[in-house]
Amino acid sequence: MMEQWFRHLSAASLMCVLLAPVAHSQPAQGAQAESRAQSGQAPEAPPQPRAAFDKGKLFTVNQAARAGVPAAGPPDASITAALRAISAGRIRQNIEKLASFVNRNTNGSRNPELAQKGMGIVAAREWIRSQFEAYSSECGGCLEVKDDTFTAQPGNTPEGQAQAGSTAAPSPQAGGGRQPAPRIDAPTELVNVYAVLRGTDPAQASRIYLVSGHYDSFYASAAPSTTSARNMLDVNGPAPGANDDASGTAVSLECARVLSRHKFPATIIFLTVAGEEQGLVGSRHFAQMAKQEAWNIAAMLNNDIVGGNRTPGEEARQNPHAVRVFSEGLPLSATPQEIRTIRQNGYENDSPSRQLARYIREAATTYRLVLGNGTFAPLLIWRPDRFGRGGDHTPFNEQGYAAVRFTEYREDFNHQHQLVRTEGGVEYGDIPKFVDFSYVANVARVNAATLASLAEAPASPGNVRFPAGAGSNQTTIAWDAPAGSSGVTYEILWRETTAPYWQHALDVGESTRVTIDLSKDNVIFGVRGKDSKGHRSPAVVPRAERRPAVAPAE
Repeated sequence: MMEQWFRHLSAASLMCVLLAPVAHSQPAQGAQAESRAQSGQAPEAPPQPRAAFDKGKLFTVNQAARAGVPAAGPPDASITAALRAISAGRIRQNIEKLASFVNRNTNGSRNPELAQKGMGIVAAREWIRSQFEAYSSECGGCLEVKDDTFTAQPGNTPEGQAQAGSTAAPSPQAGGGRQPAPRIDAPTELVNVYAVLRGTDPAQASRIYLVSGHYDSFYASAAPSTTSARNMLDVNGPAPGANDDASGTAVSLECARVLSRHKFPATIIFLTVAGEEQGLVGSRHFAQMAKQEAWNIAAMLNNDIVGGNRTPGEEARQNPHAVRVFSEGLPLSATPQEIRTIRQNGYENDSPSRQLARYIREAATTYRLVLGNGTFAPLLIWRPDRFGRGGDHTPFNEQGYAAVRFTEYREDFNHQHQLVRTEGGVEYGDIPKFVDFSYVANVARVNAATLASLAEAPASPGNVRFPAGAGSNQTTIAWDAPAGSSGVTYEILWRETTAPYWQHALDVGESTRVTIDLSKDNVIFGVRGKDSKGHRSPAVVPRAERRPAVAPAE
C-alpha cells in the first residue's frame, strides 16, 4: 500500500517544484546611496540579511513530467572500452607472480637475503613498481609512480603505531590489542607503492579517487580460531597469499593498466599497501599522510579477498555473481555532536561511505552488460566490515574519507591465513589454484566502472542544507555549486526512509535552490550534480540549518 501511495504521489500529487535564483541584483541601491550623500542625509542603515531560505522570485515546473527513476547515467563508450580491456588472463599472471614470492610478510623487509633470492616483500614491491612503470611507459608517461616509505615501530598494533607518532586511536575493526605476540618485533621499513593518473582539468584535478589492495601476506601455524598459535613473524614459511590479498593487488594493477589509457578530469590513484596483516599499518600511514597534506580524497575503494573460490565441493556455496561491498553507517570520524545530529535526522544509512556504496551499485547497473554478461553485481552490506575483522578502508574512514571494502561473497577459511599443507584429506593454504580469475576480473570491472564514472563526473554539491524546524509540508533545499562546475545541472533525489536505494530523481537544471511539495519528515532527500554527458556525482543529504537571526526594526 505504501509503495502504491508513493507511486501515486510522485506522479500526480507532487505537481509543482519551486525554484529560486541564488542571488538577486539590486542596481538601484548604489544610486540611492549616492543621492542621499549629496543631499546631506544620513546614510541608510545596511539591509538586514535575508533568511537563508527566503524563496525570492519563484516559478512553477511540472514535476509529473520531470520526476523519474534515478540512474548513474548512460554508458560512456570510453569507460565501456576500458572495462572490456580488463583481462582475466592478465589478472591470473599477476596473482601467480605475487604468490611466487613465497612469503610477503612485512617483517621480511629486514632480511636482504630474501630479495636476493627473488623472495619476500621487498622483491614483491619492486615487481609491483615495475608493473606501474611499464603501464606508464605504454601511455607516454601518464602515471606518476611513487613510494610512501616509513619506519614502523615494534610492538602490538595499532599500539606500536602510536609509538611511531600515530594519533589514531586503536580501531575496533583493526583488532587492536587482541594479539598477545607482537606483529612487528623491530623497526621495519614499510613501502606503499602507488601510481597517480593526474586529472586533466585544472579545476578538478585536486579531487582524488583511490583504489587499493594490500600486497603483504602471512600464515598461521594452526586454524584461525587458535590465535595464540599464529606466527606473525615468520618470513620464510610458505605464505603465498593468492586470495589475501594478491587478488586485491591485482585489481589495483589491472585498473591502472586499463584506465591509464584514458584521460579523466579528476585524479585517480592506484595504491598497493604493506603491513595490513600487522594491523593496517601501511594504509593508516597513507591515510594520515593524505589528511595532513589536505588531499581531497573523495572516495577510496579497498579490495581485500576478492578471489572467489574454486575449491572442489565449495563452488556451489560461493556466489560467482556477487561481490560484497561493506560501508560504515555512523562515520568513525564523527564527533559526539555529529552523531547526535545523524540520529536526530535519521541519517544512519546516509554517511558518505553509504552514498559511495550506492554509487557503486548504480555504476555497476549502468555497465551491467560488461559485467559477466549482465549477471555480476555488487551486494551492499550495511556494516563497516565483517564481524571481528578489519581492512585498509578503516584508516581512511578514521580520517573522514568515504571508503568501502570489496570482499568475495563467501570466504573459505581453509585457504586464508593457513600454512600450506594437506591434513586429513583437506588441502589448506592460500594458493592460486583456488582463485577464480574470471571472478576477480569482474570485481576489477566494478572498481574500474566506479573509478572512471566518479573521475568523469562533476564534484558533489557542497553545503547542502534545508531549514531546521517544522511548520511546512514543503521542503526548501539549497546547496553551493562546487568549484569548476560550469555547465553542471542538478538532480533532487528522494526515497522512503526505509528504502535502501534512491527511488526518485528530479532534474532541476542549474538552480541551486529548490522548494519541493514534499515534507522532509516523510522521505530522505539528496542532491547530486550532472554534467552535459550524463555523468553524475554521488548524492549528498541535506543538513538542517537554522535561519539567521534578524534584528528587530527600530
